[in-house]
Amino acid sequence: MSDAAFEDGRERPLNLKALDPEDLPVLSALVQDAVFPVTEMTWQKSRRRFAILLNRFRWEDRAAAEQRGRAYERVQAVLCVDDVLRVATQGVDPADRDTVLSLLSVGFEPGPDGTGRILLTLAGDGAIALDVECLDLTLRDVTRPYLAPSRRAPAHPEND
Repeated sequence: MSDAAFEDGRERPLNLKALDPEDLPVLSALVQDAVFPVTEMTWQKSRRRFAILLNRFRWEDRAAAEQRGRAYERVQAVLCVDDVLRVATQGVDPADRDTVLSLLSVGFEPGPDGTGRILLTLAGDGAIALDVECLDLTLRDVTRPYLAPSRRAPAHPEND
């Protein structure tokens, strides 16, 4: 019998829940620069559930990739929002099935009695607004990580 080595520990897929506004900055940071085809968004009105299958950049692995000199990774993940009452989009054409969207941030505008609006801000001035009865988001990785096709970390140059 031997002691466990560091290499024995395996990274686990993310499975996070956000139930209050203080949880959102972490979740938002993890989905920043996720990309997805417009066809991977779905709203199940009868179940009051909105979901997106994202190709998420693994921000949590960036430092390790740089330290070990290996390529950056992405992973497919589901961002699921429950208790959705209404969905509205701006700058998104669901009929254009070839459109690939890039998620910049997830925010929350509180309303009365725990209600509010979740705002998914997209690159290119697009947005998805979800009116919700309460804040209930889940982010869950659903595949193994894969090499980021660009082999680069997303960058956001400052506008001077």
